[in-house]
Amino acid sequence: MKSEPEKYGWEQLVRDGETVWDGVRNHLAAMNLRAMEVGDQAFLYHSVSEKQITGIMDVTRAGLTDPTDPEGKWATVYVKPVRALERPVTLAEIKADPALAGIQLVRLSRLSVAEITPAEWAHICAIAAA
Repeated sequence: MKSEPEKYGWEQLVRDGETVWDGVRNHLAAMNLRAMEVGDQAFLYHSVSEKQITGIMDVTRAGLTDPTDPEGKWATVYVKPVRALERPVTLAEIKADPALAGIQLVRLSRLSVAEITPAEWAHICAIAAA
């Protein structure tokens, strides 16, 4: 899940304790939100200025309609912080890693909520721990 750190970053999520992930207006990103279930985990990716995965979030509420959508057709979830990564994983590292060649984060770079496969998740966590 992407956010510009100046708009809403990891530190703000930690301070808030939980937040609604609203304002997503792309059909594939919304489909990814609708697929999320309570207990699923997601990476928080700082886009634009930092271009790095910074932390892990838990989905605390799912299957909701975005409260900022007057038509009621867009999806949202609530998330809370789990932990910061041991070290951020940069977009440059992800692009350079053949094991992550098919990742939606790179293939669909404008997508604000990208699907991460279990293998991609484990690989990114291993990079962060190295």
